[in-house]
Amino acid sequence: MYLVWLSYLGFCLTSSKMSGDSLVTGSFVTADYVVFALMLLVSAAVGVYFAWADRGQRSSGDFLMGGRRLTALPVSLSLTASFMSAITVLSNPVEVYRYGASIGLYGLSYVMMVVVTSEVFLPVFYRLAVTSTYEYLELRFNRATRLLGTALFIVQTILYTGIVIYAPALALNHVTGMDLWGAVISTGLVCTFYCTMGGLKAVVWTDVFQLGVMLAGFLSVIIRSVVLQGGVFPIISDSEEGGRLNFWDFDTNPLKRHTFWTITVGGTFVWVSIYGINQAQVQRYISCKSLTHARVSLYINLLGLWSILLCSVFAGMCLYSVYKHCDPWTAGLVSAPDQLMPYLVMDILGDYPGLPGLFVAAAYSGSLSTVSSSINALAAVTVEDLIKPHTHMSEKHLAWTSKGLSLAYGALCIAMAGLASLMGGILQVERNNVYRICPSISIFGIIGGPLLGLFALGIFILSDYNVLQGALSGLVSGLVVSLWVGIGAQVYPPPAELTRPLFDSRIVSQHVFSSATRPVLADNWYSLSYLYFSPIGTITAVGVGLIVSLFTGGWQLKVEPRLTLMKEDTTLYYLIRCFKDRVSTAAVNHIKMLWTNNGCPLTLGFVLFPIEVMTRTGRLDLTKDREKEFGNTNPAFCDVELDLTRSSISHMK
Repeated sequence: MYLVWLSYLGFCLTSSKMSGDSLVTGSFVTADYVVFALMLLVSAAVGVYFAWADRGQRSSGDFLMGGRRLTALPVSLSLTASFMSAITVLSNPVEVYRYGASIGLYGLSYVMMVVVTSEVFLPVFYRLAVTSTYEYLELRFNRATRLLGTALFIVQTILYTGIVIYAPALALNHVTGMDLWGAVISTGLVCTFYCTMGGLKAVVWTDVFQLGVMLAGFLSVIIRSVVLQGGVFPIISDSEEGGRLNFWDFDTNPLKRHTFWTITVGGTFVWVSIYGINQAQVQRYISCKSLTHARVSLYINLLGLWSILLCSVFAGMCLYSVYKHCDPWTAGLVSAPDQLMPYLVMDILGDYPGLPGLFVAAAYSGSLSTVSSSINALAAVTVEDLIKPHTHMSEKHLAWTSKGLSLAYGALCIAMAGLASLMGGILQVERNNVYRICPSISIFGIIGGPLLGLFALGIFILSDYNVLQGALSGLVSGLVVSLWVGIGAQVYPPPAELTRPLFDSRIVSQHVFSSATRPVLADNWYSLSYLYFSPIGTITAVGVGLIVSLFTGGWQLKVEPRLTLMKEDTTLYYLIRCFKDRVSTAAVNHIKMLWTNNGCPLTLGFVLFPIEVMTRTGRLDLTKDREKEFGNTNPAFCDVELDLTRSSISHMK
């Protein structure tokens, strides 16, 4: 076994494409630092510009919501960038490299997410003109529910931002030699600066710029890999031969990490909890100047999500094609899988000064866009949910308070990155990397799932009912259950046959799970796919909430219809109404044509008249239309009672 391992390592050494035939991956040159610094400089400049352009803003609404005057295009790109963090840039290609391209099925989850968000959550929030998503919880339920929802969001977001800032810095430090804490502090300070100076407008427009940098970074790696491998089709062929094009796994076993069902069903719940109710996303699309702009922004955002997903999946296929005969991680060339993409970049782009810097700028752009969105959202919920209800500050003072909170939360996010450094690896539960679970998806599943269930109770339940009594109990129950399964999965990772990493057949795995100390639940309940954490929390919250409300009399209470989803909110309602109007108009025109060509039979008049009235008014009102078109001469259509006795006497006289 030892000789086999040495032979394999020797093959890796001879086949390495590193410039200078060295194992040292190299370090940044001046051009790389210039590109990286330029990205930070442009981001900061956007904040300065909007601070100057909006220097006359007088309210917290201007700072936190952009005055609700934003348009669809920049908002859509900001929505895409907000949760496409550095973890996406670094981990999605590695996911494809190790587990296959099945994550490409997230494209279907994105479609369902956009439809649900635009048709269900957007109309309600936009109609209520809320600033904080959790204002809705007080309007629909009570103050305690709102505060609990706000607290969960703050905890969720701070934990997430710590990982997002620290993740790229750690991986890139090991491979490129870029200073770890210099990168963490510089990106944190720049992000905090433009959030504090420019507010939501600065965040949105820097997201637009940073999304472009992310795409450019991916494309630089993809184009160079295609050139090295001799085209796109050899890369696809290598991936197919290596079993990486494993899209259509319809296994219904919920314990398997990634299948068609876990990604499309579980992924939909996760992304709806992000786009439908998460403050960072909701705050953007309700800041649009009209409901139409908000809806359009969500659908344009879908194109952006597909673009990032396609680039990250194909970058993973390039990674596999380049290293299909030599796994740098197994050979010891990198210490963790999250360093594979930076290793590839330094390997194939190291001879092109500036391009490694572009990819690193792309990774940090992902961090900046996510953290800036989080800082702005944290400031918004703090002002709206924790300060405004208890003070009587002027709008000018609230605006300054919002800026101060942005500064404070920026510092807290940097501190959380320091805490994340004490937690070890960035994308795996254990440092041996046998089972890798994305912390961001886990956090949003565990906390976002129960919150999604709470909002679903309020929005989907008919207006004749009220689930006030069960709202808190449902939220707490969903949170307890999702924490139970989530923490259990962290402590007792699933066995390798469920995670199914696609190691090369020549590599003998050095990692063996010990089952001696595993409890009974470890191989079933704790082994659930992490994508099911969110559905479990959502279903538990809704189920418990409805049951408790049923037994506490909540079903007999009334609630304002504006707080629930109404048929008039949906696009389908308007499409059906438009279709009916077109059909009615076509019928009238057809009958008029017959009338013109064939005269006007009595039966044709009776058919034409009510259809034309309904087409014109939307309902049949014979009295109103008779008075307008025909006068008041026919007693059969008269809406007053006839006094035949008086008429007869007058006639006799």
